[in-house]
Amino acid sequence: METARRIISTCTRLGISLASAESLTGGRFVASLVDVPGASAVVRGGLVTYATDLKASLAGVDADHLEETGPIDPVVAAQMAVGTAVQCVADIGISCTGVAGPDPQDDKPVGLVYTAIAFGGKAKVFEHDFTGDRDSIRRQTVQAMAVNLDEFVGELAFGPEAGQASNAGGDATE
Repeated sequence: METARRIISTCTRLGISLASAESLTGGRFVASLVDVPGASAVVRGGLVTYATDLKASLAGVDADHLEETGPIDPVVAAQMAVGTAVQCVADIGISCTGVAGPDPQDDKPVGLVYTAIAFGGKAKVFEHDFTGDRDSIRRQTVQAMAVNLDEFVGELAFGPEAGQASNAGGDATE
C-alpha cells in the first residue's frame, strides 16, 4: 500500500494520469491504486484483457503479431501499455501479460511475465521469471508493476538518481 500511495502522490504532484491493461492479474494492479484516497486525480481507468482477442480489440495490440507470437510476448506487453494510455487518454500506460499457471501456455513456462510502462508513445518492457503457485505469481506481478512504476514516476519527478539501483522489478528491455 505504501508504494501505491507514493505513486499516487508523485503523479498528483506531477499532474500526470495513469491507466492499466492487465491480463493475468485481472485488474488487481489498478485496484491496488484506487484503494488509495485521492487516486481519482491520477487513475483514468483499467482494461482487463484476459482473453487474447481483447488485447487487440481493447488495448490496441496488433492482431497479426498476436497471431504470430501469442499473448506472452514483450512486444504484446509494450503495445498493451501504449494502447491503454491511448484508449484511456492517460499520460502513462502500464501492462502485464504472462503465465500464472498452473500449466504452461503456448510453450511459455509458468512464471514468465512481461510488464511494460508506456510514456510519450514509447514503452519500456520488463521480463520476469516468477516462482510459486498461481496466486503467488499474480501477487508478484502486481508488486513488480508497482515497484517499476514507482521508480519510473520517481525518475520523472526527481531525476534518474531517484530510481533504485537494485532493479528489483525485473530485467528491462526497450
